[in-house]
Parts: sequence; structure tokens; C-alpha cells
Amino acid sequence: MVDALKLSVYFGERDRAGSQTSAEALARASTTAGIRTAILLRAIEGFGSRGAVQTDRMLTLSEDPPLVWSAIDTPERVMVLADTVTALIPQGLVTLERCGIVDAAVIPDSGPGDTLKLTINLGRGQRNAGRLAYVRLVDHLQDCGVDGAYVTLGVDGILHGVRERARLIGTNTYVPAQVVAIGARRDIARAIPGLRPRGAPALTTIEQITVLKRDGATLAGISHPPAADADGHPIWQMLTLITREDAVADGQALHVAAMRALRAAGARGGTVLAGVWGYSGVATPHGDSMRRMRRSIPVACVVIDTPAAIARLWPVLDLLTRQGGLVTSEVVPAFRTHGPVGTHGRLHLSRPHRSRPDDAGA
Repeated sequence: MVDALKLSVYFGERDRAGSQTSAEALARASTTAGIRTAILLRAIEGFGSRGAVQTDRMLTLSEDPPLVWSAIDTPERVMVLADTVTALIPQGLVTLERCGIVDAAVIPDSGPGDTLKLTINLGRGQRNAGRLAYVRLVDHLQDCGVDGAYVTLGVDGILHGVRERARLIGTNTYVPAQVVAIGARRDIARAIPGLRPRGAPALTTIEQITVLKRDGATLAGISHPPAADADGHPIWQMLTLITREDAVADGQALHVAAMRALRAAGARGGTVLAGVWGYSGVATPHGDSMRRMRRSIPVACVVIDTPAAIARLWPVLDLLTRQGGLVTSEVVPAFRTHGPVGTHGRLHLSRPHRSRPDDAGA
């Protein structure tokens, strides 16, 4: 396994860097830095900081849809890109996360109790054995016992060092799509040898995470990492809720209820990404071919904040997911918000932290 970094930039579609959009500027900067894999995702909902912790900006489809640009490569290439990001977005959130690049023929070392997030980047229109490759991959992951997986389609990105942008007319075969799967290390290990025969490219990454809840059942207590490492570098934390767009909580869509409740509870920011295919638990993989209100597509709600803030926010999300959803937690070693009123945080990696969850139900 080769060490790598993932740089993620959360910003608005209308944001600009001089004469070009921030999205275009990030894509060009990534190409210049030699990034081999990147994807631009358009979120369906979100809110975020303008730089001051207490100032939120709502992002809606009618105003300024949130975008997420994620780039994965060697630490050297990603840090070159990270050094240029601040000048490319007038406001937004940037994170750095450690991950490992795993060859599709390699099985990671076993480790009882460990949970992994597996990410596969491939062309959204690529086919394998007569079917869309991402559909075959999701079926394979479920057959191997992986807890859940979802597929998002990029609107721009880089695969194998070549940039591809989505167009209204065409198959968009090599525009990036992303398969994200979450499961026990032993199940991910079982799945990895079968990824390449089903259309996965050589670049597949894994990250260490903790599954807190699945289908309403508590599997682990929320971890409480320190606010900073031994060198004083801040440690951040991410919560992710994976559910369906038509899942309901307290009379409204679960992902909408989660975003509203987290914002009301003082969350620094949140983003909702919509998938096109996926599953959680034993449910049959699902998605919609027709775009309509209240679809059965998977959605992922992401919130990133300090460990102390996450400790305050967790009871809110815990209550809303008492009947369904897959909820995970992971450490974010570097985080920075940037906006008109200043910058908070810095893109300096904190030391690796091994989470020690509380007892289930804590």
C-alpha cells in the first residue's frame, strides 16, 4: 500500500478566481500539479462558514450550489496543489486526509474490529460485461458483506492524468464517477481482488473510519480525539450520514432534517451529496433512472468541525437516526476555512490519531 493524500475543497459554484470560475481554476491547478485523479461533485444542499465561525452561509440550488473538488495523489503532488488553493476560492473549506492507494490485486492486512472506507474512481459511463461498471462493483461489494456503498457522478475531473468534463449530449464515458464503500476490514479485503475484473481501475484507496450506527442500531460510541496533537497542530473530525433521499425523520426528509438540526445546533458547515446508485445493509441496491422529487437515490450528509463541536452535535444526529441510516466518524488531520473575514485553521497535517471509541451507546 502506497501512502497518499486527499485534498477536498468545498466552495460555491459562483465563486471566481479572477476571470475564471473557482472550479475551472482548481481543475487547471490540479493538472499543473500533476494530479492523476480528481473529481468535481455538485451537492444538492449545504451551508458553510464565510470565515468567521459564527457566520453561516446557506447554499441552495437557486442561489449558489455547493461544489466539492477532491484530488488524490502522492503527498508531494497534493501539497503542491494545497499551496495554491487559497488564491483560487474567495471563501470555502479545505481539508487534507491521509489515505492509502491499494493495488486491486492486493489484500490489506487483517485487523479485527477495524473498519475501512474504500473509494474507487472510474469513468461514469464505463461498462463491464454489458453493464455499467459501477453497478457491477456495487453488487460485488454487497456480495462480499460490505456494510454499504454509494455512487456519485462527477461533472468534471481527472482520470489517469487526463481531464474530462461532462457535456449535455454524449455518454460522458470517462468523466469521473466515484464509488464509496464502508465495511469491516475483512469484508473490504474479501472484495478487493474482485474489483479490477469488474471494471475498477488500478487506483483504489482506503481510509480508516469508525461506523457509529447502522439501520438505527448503535455499533460504536462516538470517539473524542484531542483538540490538537503533541506538536499543537489541530485535529478535526468528520461525521457522515448515508441514507436515502426519500428516508423520513420527524415528518421530513432525513437529510433535510439533519442539515437543519445540525445548523441550528451550531455546526460550522454541512454538505449533502446525492448519489445515483447504492445500498445500506441488506437492502437491495437502489437508485432512480428518472429525475423526480423524493427519489430513492442514496445521499451522504457530511459535517466537519472540531472534536468538541462534534461531541455537541452527535446527540442531534444520533436522535434523528434512531430508525435508519449509516453513520460514520473519521479524523481529519488538516482543515482550513477561508473567506472575506479571514482564515481559520491551516493545512498542516496533525500526527496520525487512532480513535478510541466509547462503549456502544455512550
